[in-house]
Amino acid sequence: MDTIFFREGSPLFVQLYEQIKQSINDGTLASDSKLPSKRKLSLQLNISVNTVESAYAQLEAEGYIEARPRKGWYVLHFENTLFSHPSSLQEKNEDTPVQPVIDFSQTIDTDKFPYAQWKKCSVEALHKDELFHTGHLFGEKELREEIAAYLFRARGVRCHTDQVIIGAGTHILLEKAARILGAETFAIEDPGYHRTRDSLKDYSLIPIPLDESGMDIKALKSSNATAVYITPSHQFPYGTVMPVKRRLELLEWAAEETNRWIIEDDYDGEFRYEGRPIPSLQSLSQNEDVLYFGTFSKSFIPSLRISYMILPEKLMRSAEPQLMAFKQTVSRFHQHALSLFMARGFWEQHLNRMRTHYRKKHSLLIRQMQAVFQDRIRIIGEKSGMHILIQAENGMSEEELITAAGRQGVKVYPASLYFVKVKPEKPLLFIGFGGVTEEEIVVGIELLRRAWF
Repeated sequence: MDTIFFREGSPLFVQLYEQIKQSINDGTLASDSKLPSKRKLSLQLNISVNTVESAYAQLEAEGYIEARPRKGWYVLHFENTLFSHPSSLQEKNEDTPVQPVIDFSQTIDTDKFPYAQWKKCSVEALHKDELFHTGHLFGEKELREEIAAYLFRARGVRCHTDQVIIGAGTHILLEKAARILGAETFAIEDPGYHRTRDSLKDYSLIPIPLDESGMDIKALKSSNATAVYITPSHQFPYGTVMPVKRRLELLEWAAEETNRWIIEDDYDGEFRYEGRPIPSLQSLSQNEDVLYFGTFSKSFIPSLRISYMILPEKLMRSAEPQLMAFKQTVSRFHQHALSLFMARGFWEQHLNRMRTHYRKKHSLLIRQMQAVFQDRIRIIGEKSGMHILIQAENGMSEEELITAAGRQGVKVYPASLYFVKVKPEKPLLFIGFGGVTEEEIVVGIELLRRAWF
């Protein structure tokens, strides 16, 4: 391998990764040639083994090299690829984005999924004869019991099993809840999750602006809404954690008149990185006017499509005819597998591991952004959840920021679709970190610096 030269201002492993990649692309490192071992290269270059390991890991992830058991690291063979004949390439249009290799989307880390425990519970669930028949319209009793017990321990939610209703996604349950409430006008957060507007499209929607504590109560009171949808534990997308004082003000609004309702969506309340969790609105309510929503999509498996809502007892009684028409949308097999997973303690073990894992990623993301960008970006919503928002101080539009990042092989996402009436003064971008590795976080941020500054 040719001599590697390092410069100041960029992480060593990023520079090592880029120089090896360039050597592969221009043919200096031929296909099937063996790379030095991590330890040997670290000694040659007087750098740490971890630095070499991070560079090799990124090259492997992008398909440039592979580790062969008991043989070492080798350059992969690129037959008839563009990289094989760089001199014959037509110069690439700089406006054409490269294929994204680092994707800051909102997803989970599948590498940490508890495959063995989930497989064990799934196999056992297959042997239940009752799965051939239609189950309870609210969902399997065993799963509803586990959810009720967990929510009481973790979020202070007070309910019994009959109040728990399971469905295939929050949006299906939200549509059903809206029909049960009989409200004509809903207040929603602005900005807020755009798919909520889709679920409530048949109703009058009033966007309510936010302040540093969450939804503006004065604006809510001046509206004619009789129900409000809110994400108090981690406001989407701003990430605001609603303080207790504002929660109590919201509950006071609901208590001022009969048939006022609060829909509390606790979509990722499990992941908080500063301080102790604040009690849920449902646990603070004394008037049974809060519908509590939760999901396993952010904390477990998005594709499982298992969400739940906790209805107040007084609503269960008044809405009995509508509830009896409820059709269960989640397979009994998956419900039984999940109930076994929770009953055996696997669920909370997994949550504890992922909370630690995501906290580590979150800390790295914030540290790297502060070190690389310094005062050239603003970070929003960094106290909880699995995403942040950033605001770049460079005069570029949202589209320009996303396009420039794409040219560097990094995929970031627009936040504009979450706004209704309120518009940010400067473009905001959505950065999820659940599905990226620590190495990708470091490389991705450096590539964003090149794209934007």
